Amino acid sequence: MSQVATELTPVDRVAKLRADGRRRPRLIIVGLAVTLVAVFLVRVLLGTYTVTFPDFITILQGGSIEGARGARYIVLSDKLPRAVLGTLTGLAFGCAGAIFQLLLRNPLASPDIIGISSGASLGAVLGIVFWGSTGFEISFLAVAFSLALAILIMVLAAGHGGVGNRFILMGIGVAALGNAVVNYLLTRIDINSAQSAMVWMTGSLSVANWERILILLIALCLIFPAVMLFQRQLHALAVGEELAQSLGLNVTITRWLYIVLGVLLAAVATAASGPIAFVAFVSGPIARRLIGGRHSLTASALVGAIIVVFADFIAANFVPSGAMPVGVLTGAFGAPILIWLLVQSQKEGRS
Repeated sequence: MSQVATELTPVDRVAKLRADGRRRPRLIIVGLAVTLVAVFLVRVLLGTYTVTFPDFITILQGGSIEGARGARYIVLSDKLPRAVLGTLTGLAFGCAGAIFQLLLRNPLASPDIIGISSGASLGAVLGIVFWGSTGFEISFLAVAFSLALAILIMVLAAGHGGVGNRFILMGIGVAALGNAVVNYLLTRIDINSAQSAMVWMTGSLSVANWERILILLIALCLIFPAVMLFQRQLHALAVGEELAQSLGLNVTITRWLYIVLGVLLAAVATAASGPIAFVAFVSGPIARRLIGGRHSLTASALVGAIIVVFADFIAANFVPSGAMPVGVLTGAFGAPILIWLLVQSQKEGRS
């Protein structure tokens, strides 16, 4: 009895490819979410002071651990706040970087390169140095200065090419100006204030506390739904302005909407933990590699959270001279990727 092999028609093949293309991003996002949970638990449970998972649950329920009086304090005042703050800031930085890279159609576009993080740093340092601000005041100043610098960059970059390379170049110039002002301020204050400001500017989770976490969580609960609600318009704009206009999209409003959302994400994250270097920059390219060349704000946000939490675990437990700010480690990790992207861009330009 012979079997007749059934071959897929061209239409069926296209449908299968589309289904596979939709399935892969979902699987990758689920895998990234599971990885984030695993890294989160590693950060909380392991390290120089280890806690078992049953003991961790007991502590969360308000119980105490026999023979380990300090366990509750270490978990609730250090390990858990740092893990939660690292997760939230990583989500914000990763998503903000992906927004700017998608909006400007350039992998080099990220808040820490185009001046957005510099604006947040300037506002926060002004608050720390002159008013001793903490919590909500720093967040407000960081957001205000980031928006001001973003508007300045858009005005300077207005004209042909204003949403691409011109925006990035103007942003780099504005970032240099903002960093110069911050450095000047640090030379005009006492050594103790300068030291605390420098630690914050490096990007550190040592400042984690539940007040900062609550402020950041409230901000992200307001920003993330807006990001996800309009992301189809963002993807349409990323394909090209002409196509977006042909689909009835208001290009100017969409561009400004996502610039504001990206600035807000970067600013509130910077206000909470300092400008953690290169997280926004590397999250998008890594997520695209995993998904197969597609842009995904969700995947980029998850990658950012994984990077920050894992880097903080390494920085807090495996540095011989003691704990270092997480921004030092992410900067060392991100710098080679920046060089690689610059080399790739140069090769593509020659070809």
